[in-house]
Amino acid sequence: MKRDLEWVERLEGGVKRTVRIALDKNKIAWQFKRSDEPRWNHHTPATPADWATLEAKIDQLYYRRRAPYGELEFVRAMRKKHGTPPVDPNAPADAGESSALD
Repeated sequence: MKRDLEWVERLEGGVKRTVRIALDKNKIAWQFKRSDEPRWNHHTPATPADWATLEAKIDQLYYRRRAPYGELEFVRAMRKKHGTPPVDPNAPADAGESSALD
């Protein structure tokens, strides 16, 4: 990828959190910055929600022909390696939860 991928989230309390990703051939560099902190954080690991957002962003770039399929495969493989498997969009929302009626 020739440029960084970046998005902004709003957290509780109105604090903005900027997430920046740099993709390399064999690694993903995550950077995080909160609006209430002066510096970028390069050491915090990505959350499962961050991985899901990254995969969705790369998928959209691939769909628009702005990213090669290899990058999408790489992000999916790295997500699986780091223990955050993709969520099946066809699975029911309460799969894995047991109800009190069972």
